[in-house]
Amino acid sequence: MAKDPQTPLDEELARQEEEAEPQAQEGELEAAIEGAEEAELVAREAEASDNPEAEVLAARVEELEQSLAEAKDQALRAAAEAQNVRRRAEQEAEKARKFALERFVKELLPVVDSLEKALEAMGEDATEAHREGVSMTLKMQHDVLGKFGVEMVEPHGEPFDPQYHEAMAMVPNPELEPNTVMDVMQKGYLLNGRLVRPAMVVVSQAAG
Repeated sequence: MAKDPQTPLDEELARQEEEAEPQAQEGELEAAIEGAEEAELVAREAEASDNPEAEVLAARVEELEQSLAEAKDQALRAAAEAQNVRRRAEQEAEKARKFALERFVKELLPVVDSLEKALEAMGEDATEAHREGVSMTLKMQHDVLGKFGVEMVEPHGEPFDPQYHEAMAMVPNPELEPNTVMDVMQKGYLLNGRLVRPAMVVVSQAAG
């Protein structure tokens, strides 16, 4: 089918449309550029306006971090101090438990001494039953003391130790090394390793 010939009016309209299309595209491009510029400007303004706030926030964060570090340090110190207090309390309780009987033991030792002297003093006239009775009583006393952590110090023939022995006399003796315990006048005792009473001893010295 043959195309209808265009009238002068149609040609004018087509020309205007062709001229308007580039102008529209150019307008859209300019609008996009202006929008981008406006967006960049807004971003810069926002960045400029955010800087002071960011500095304030950073300072606040640093302050909070420092406070947190101090709080952690105080908490660690408090925990360590609480542990030390608990350990000291446990040690004191253990010490009190171990040595609560010290005074009682000191009061009981003269009874043990008396039984030992009585057993030593028994002569031939003493009956076997009497001797056995005293010996058994003395053994019971020693067993009870041992049950509660009491140890006997009887250093006969041992080197003199001033931590556990009390020298009552110094006697020349060429048969023994100097500072050797020759005789025990009274036995010493320990309570859980701590001295309750030193042993009273006679110590040898070099012959003059």
